[in-house]
Amino acid sequence: MQVKSEVTIKFSGELPTATPAANKKVEVSLTDQNGYVFTAQVNAKSWRKAETNTSEFADWAGAISGKLGQRTDSGFEIVDAGIQIFEKKVKEPKPEEGAVVAEAGAS
Repeated sequence: MQVKSEVTIKFSGELPTATPAANKKVEVSLTDQNGYVFTAQVNAKSWRKAETNTSEFADWAGAISGKLGQRTDSGFEIVDAGIQIFEKKVKEPKPEEGAVVAEAGAS
């Protein structure tokens, strides 16, 4: 049996703080609701694209995903991490049934 442990850390509101790391990467740390710190090294080019996307989208959410790595003093490492930014689409409000009937009667 083969088993993979992959993890996706979701965030919104603002990008986490990134610090330069070796091999054209940036290190990102995110703290979840339980106080666990997830640390990931993301490709610097992907990070710059994520920064651009957050400034272009009015409302967005992001995710860092990768393999669950070693446990650290305060949380876990995320190995082979990648980052994505998604634009949040505004949901169209559903028309009320009464409004549909009124429009039909008016024509």
